[in-house]
Amino acid sequence: MSDAEREHVVSLLNKAVGRGMITLDEFTVRTDTALAATTRADLNVVLVDLPGMVNNELAHARTELKNTMSTTTRKGHWVVPQELVIRNTLGTTNLDFTAAEVPPVVNVDLDVSLGTVKLVLPAGSSVNVDAVEITAGEVKDKVRSTVGNPHFQLKGVVRGGTVVIKRSKR
Repeated sequence: MSDAEREHVVSLLNKAVGRGMITLDEFTVRTDTALAATTRADLNVVLVDLPGMVNNELAHARTELKNTMSTTTRKGHWVVPQELVIRNTLGTTNLDFTAAEVPPVVNVDLDVSLGTVKLVLPAGSSVNVDAVEITAGEVKDKVRSTVGNPHFQLKGVVRGGTVVIKRSKR
């Protein structure tokens, strides 16, 4: 993460003060947090509750989730990048997008070996799994819609694993 990214977030916080969205005290605390941030997630924390204050540099970021014989879970409110790489070996990755901030198109690159990936998509969304290569595994697309917003474009390889794509039961 660069100093330019931190400075960009501070400029957004400055705009929030000017618009009366946060107090000077909140600005000071959030600025200190932003300047001390070591990950993009740390930066997102200071902006997440400010409507209209989007760090475009972070929104377009690529995130890689690595998992070996473990479980990775994202649910509730979280910021989804435009490119999401899932590397899963003998593990489980559970991603619930129903309460997340999702860009119009999410490119999901899969590298799954003997693991399970479960994707819970929001209402009205769509998915395309045509670019997923499967060897001794399976992709269960319970959404079966290629037109919708947001759109999830899956590609990559699944070796001896399972990918389940569904909508929330709620």
